[in-house]
Amino acid sequence: MLLHLLSLGCVPYAEALAIQRRVISARKQGRIGDTLLLLEHPPVLTLGRNASRANILVSNEWLASRGVEVHEINRGGDVTYHGPGQLVGYPIIDLRGEWPGKRGPHLGPVDFVRLLEEALVRTCADFGVMAKRIPKCTGVWTFSGDDAESHISEARGGIPSNIAEKKLAAIGVHVSQGVTSHGFALNVTTDLGDFDWIVPCGIRDRGVTSLEQEAEAGMEPTMNRAMHAVARNFGRVFGRQMLWCESIEQLLAPSGDRI
Repeated sequence: MLLHLLSLGCVPYAEALAIQRRVISARKQGRIGDTLLLLEHPPVLTLGRNASRANILVSNEWLASRGVEVHEINRGGDVTYHGPGQLVGYPIIDLRGEWPGKRGPHLGPVDFVRLLEEALVRTCADFGVMAKRIPKCTGVWTFSGDDAESHISEARGGIPSNIAEKKLAAIGVHVSQGVTSHGFALNVTTDLGDFDWIVPCGIRDRGVTSLEQEAEAGMEPTMNRAMHAVARNFGRVFGRQMLWCESIEQLLAPSGDRI
C-alpha cells in the first residue's frame, strides 16, 4: 500500500492551509490516496481549539511589526509557533483504512496521534537523540539528565528525581469525515528564541529544544536529512510505501495522468 509524499518547501501559512484544503477535499472524494505534506513556514503563531490568547506573551502590534501572523484553526491543542528550521508535517489520511493498531471500523484519533509520536521518536533516534512520550502531554520530548538516575532510584524503591524534559515536536490534529488534517511540527534547526513569544502548547513547566541542540556530535541534522528520516519512519510506523510526488499538480492529477 502506498502513501503519497509531497515536499512543498517554505510556504506561508495561509497558502499551506489552502493547499491542505484541496488535498483534504480530494481525499474525501476518493480522488487521491493518503498523503503526507512536508514543509516549513515563515514565522507564524497558530491557536488551536483549546487555545488561550493569554499564552501569547507579546502584543498583536509587536507581532505585526515583525510580520508574524496569528491564525485561529480547528486542530486540537493550544498555541504553537512555526518558523524556519522547523519541519511541519500534515498527514491527510483516511482513518478507515488498514492501519496498525486499528481495532474497529476506523483507527481512533488517539491511536493515530500515538503513531505520529512513534514516527517522530524514531526520527529523533536517527540523530542520536533519545526521545519519548509523556502521559497527557501530547508530543515528543527529550529525556532529561535525571532520567537514568530516576529509573535506578525507582528500581531501588526510592523517589524519582524531578524530570525537566523539553519538547522536540508538537502535535495537533483535526479529523473530519474520517480524514485527518494538520499534524506535527518537529524542531530541527529552529531559532528557539522565537518560542519566547508564547507559552508553547500552554505548558509552563517544560521548555522546548531542537534536534540541532540535542544531536550527537557527527549526527547534526539538516532539514533535508530530517525530511528523509521522517518520511522513512512514517512509512515504517504506518506500514506504507512512501511515493514521492513532484508537485501539488501531480498529486491532484487524475490517476491516469500521473507519471
